[in-house]
Amino acid sequence: MVEETPWQQALRYANRADPYPFYEELRRTPVARQPDGTYVVSTYREIVALLHDPRVSSDPRKAPSPAPAEDSAEDSAEDSAEGSAEDSAEDSAEDSGERQGAEPSIITCDPPEHDRDRRMMTPHFVGPPHAPALVSGLEPEIRHLVDGLLDRMRGKTRIDAVDEFAYPLPVTVICRVLGVPLEDEPRFHQWIETALDAWEYGPETASEDFPARLAGGSRAVQEFGRFAAELCDRYARQPGPGMLSTMVNEDGPEGRMSRGLLTSNALLLIFAGHETTVNLIAHSVLTLLRHPDALEKLRHRPELIVSGVEELLRFESSVQFWPTRSAVADIDIAGTTIPKGAPIFLAYGSANRDPEQFTDPDGLDLERRDNQHLGFGQGIHFCFGAPLARLEVQNAVGEFVRRVENPRLVEDPPPYRRNQIFRGPRHVLVDIDGIRD
Repeated sequence: MVEETPWQQALRYANRADPYPFYEELRRTPVARQPDGTYVVSTYREIVALLHDPRVSSDPRKAPSPAPAEDSAEDSAEDSAEGSAEDSAEDSAEDSGERQGAEPSIITCDPPEHDRDRRMMTPHFVGPPHAPALVSGLEPEIRHLVDGLLDRMRGKTRIDAVDEFAYPLPVTVICRVLGVPLEDEPRFHQWIETALDAWEYGPETASEDFPARLAGGSRAVQEFGRFAAELCDRYARQPGPGMLSTMVNEDGPEGRMSRGLLTSNALLLIFAGHETTVNLIAHSVLTLLRHPDALEKLRHRPELIVSGVEELLRFESSVQFWPTRSAVADIDIAGTTIPKGAPIFLAYGSANRDPEQFTDPDGLDLERRDNQHLGFGQGIHFCFGAPLARLEVQNAVGEFVRRVENPRLVEDPPPYRRNQIFRGPRHVLVDIDGIRD
């Protein structure tokens, strides 16, 4: 039996609730080659360097199969089987657009295509001249939604902070922003859940149930892609409210977006526009309930919500790593050469707990200074939805702390969702004494 690396152990579902001891071990080798040929980068300084390095591609079409392992023949056979399963998982992820005739989304392409596509999309979401106040103008509606969700908890003594709070807020907001009919939410929610359960890396891709999950995930992604394409086609025939309609119908300085580009990025926006925020709100509630002193501090000093959310972003990264990057040239870093063609995983969850960057990284400090976390990435792929996510989480967590009386965790750790990349609790059950006005 081959001993698993710290990274392989961190990927196991049994360790989803607490991967941090394995990250600590992993950081002893900042750039660690895995048995399947992937290079995992776990330290803050090295990850930031690679996020700004043009020799690192985000386009999965440029990533070959993992390099063969350098161990014994028996180990190589085992690693090859695991690598094939991981390739299949990545293929399933790429089905999210490319396999349906869509072009890569902005998160899976490189300059100059990335820069052009981002320029075409960003003004409709966070910037002038098209939407100078779109995000800030949403705050009254976000506050109204938060208040409504909390009001519906009146009379209850036990709530699920995920199903009743962390999920409905961001999914309602992103549907409103994009122009996705909220009545379609049950359909795309199921597709996303099925796809995420199949998007897996590490030793458990060798499990008996993985092929069936992988096949189900691929079908779900295809259905989700068809849904996104049909929504764009509908807005092409009849313009309506929201960002997707604007993207479909507007001719900008660089022309109109192609149907393939619209489809892949519509799918990305629907998914990314709420999935990571759900996990961030859920983890924020969970973390504060685990740190009652911090919760009381925030209740008495609500102005700390801005710096507090940044600390919560650092403390529990909603995106643990990203699986499509690869080296397009040899890269010498931290005493290791990442060879051209090698897959690269940048472990944000580990970097955000790196003691070389953060004092007392495993402690929660709502007033942490110089908190340059990687919760939204860095470089050209920095999340352009970050302003909206921050606004949602600040309002949601701030009001939860203010209005929920005497919240107590029912189960710790709570059950976690299976997905390794978008790590978050499936449920957070909380006993409460009531809801304040």
